[in-house]
Amino acid sequence: MDSLTLKLSHRDVLGKKVKRLRRQGVVPVHYYGVGTEPLPMQAEGAVLRRVLPQAGTNVPISIDIAGGGEGNICFVREVQRHPVTEDILHVDFLRVDVSETIRADVPIVLEGVSPAVQDQDGTLLQTMDAVQVEALPMRIPGSFLVDISILDDFDKTIRVESLTLSADVTILAEPGQMIATVVRPRIEEVEEEEEDLLAEGEVPVGEEVGAAEASEGSEE
Repeated sequence: MDSLTLKLSHRDVLGKKVKRLRRQGVVPVHYYGVGTEPLPMQAEGAVLRRVLPQAGTNVPISIDIAGGGEGNICFVREVQRHPVTEDILHVDFLRVDVSETIRADVPIVLEGVSPAVQDQDGTLLQTMDAVQVEALPMRIPGSFLVDISILDDFDKTIRVESLTLSADVTILAEPGQMIATVVRPRIEEVEEEEEDLLAEGEVPVGEEVGAAEASEGSEE
């Protein structure tokens, strides 16, 4: 896949003093991984806010180091945000060797319309929003698109084994794990329970009360 690009520069400000950097629109980051010692770096906050949503944790980023190497392939490993404002406080970038396989969580994106939802008032249930894969860094999928239009009945499910992938990507989840299904509407479940009670000769509680009141009225 094509990688995103980002420029980092060396950071001398450490500890609690990084608050000053954030006020200037600069975000402290940590750069580490294959072929490099851990380094305190920094990046422009505006650029990070644009790149991070596109990268997630599975899209490679080509990082240029100011005054140093270019084209370092990295992945985002952790993003710290302010608990209230959601502002980016710190980012960890992991440098990888493009010739060695890595593991990454790839998002599962549902697309299309389920007839069981649209026509039968069912509720779509997505039990997996990502799946872990193993591949070379530049072969990690950006996402898995799953067409839910095949869910035209409550008995149908979409499982991991139905994901489409190239031969050089290995999915680490069990093939039978469920990704999505459509559950019956709650009102239908209640009606079925009442039908079962009636078939067994039992009367729902509300009807028992009604029958008792009718009996008392006839006696009067």
